[in-house]
Amino acid sequence: MAKEISEFDQKSRRLRERIRLALPARIYVRESSDEEWTVTTRLVDVTPFGARFPLPRPIDIGRLLQLMAAMPRQLRVFDHVEDQYRVWAIVRNVKLLEQKTPKDPLVEVGVAFIGKRPPRSYQDNPERRYEIAQSKLESAMWAAREDSVDQLAEVSTDDKRKESRQMIPVDVVIDLFEGDKLVKNERTVTENISPSGAAVFTAMEVGPGAFVKVTSETYKTTVLAVVRGRRLGRDGMTRLHLEFLGGEWPL
Repeated sequence: MAKEISEFDQKSRRLRERIRLALPARIYVRESSDEEWTVTTRLVDVTPFGARFPLPRPIDIGRLLQLMAAMPRQLRVFDHVEDQYRVWAIVRNVKLLEQKTPKDPLVEVGVAFIGKRPPRSYQDNPERRYEIAQSKLESAMWAAREDSVDQLAEVSTDDKRKESRQMIPVDVVIDLFEGDKLVKNERTVTENISPSGAAVFTAMEVGPGAFVKVTSETYKTTVLAVVRGRRLGRDGMTRLHLEFLGGEWPL
């Protein structure tokens, strides 16, 4: 019995070992009923269950995307005879990269493959985000489960934070993304902040789902963030509620 378990563990580890493979890949993302985009990139590494690759524009954790590549047959779970392997995946993590030139990629993402087709709910509402529900079978792909806060346009601004926010005014620069370009910025200050998010005062017309880059000269820190909410306070000033992606604020 111990021998069988050992052999199973060794096989499982081999299946999940990351293989460095700079293979060209095409990424398709549909963010809403009227917004979609496609980019060509190169894989950094891959397993039968996921991959890692750079992108030229920000993307949210929990977002669905389709990856198309001439994947080696031994790394496929289906479509072994097709030239192109087309697999749906969920974004699990996002890391902001240092851009030395404007043509350099902005982020590196890690995705988990979920299968040949997306969940049915995605067809009705592509804005929905998802989390992972692990299959009982080690050899099976991940299964997708709809996130409890799944629609970016309807994310609540209620206080449901992992860490308590500190009422610290930090001078920051907020750069707003439109696709892969920075279109405007403003100097502002935080109302409160934690390692995973912040509320900042703003005069920009920015809604939930928008991506921004937050930079602090004092903390010598730059993080990518997504707008989760927008709120007008009793003082007449507007706040953006931000969730940091791919990095924590060094408090």
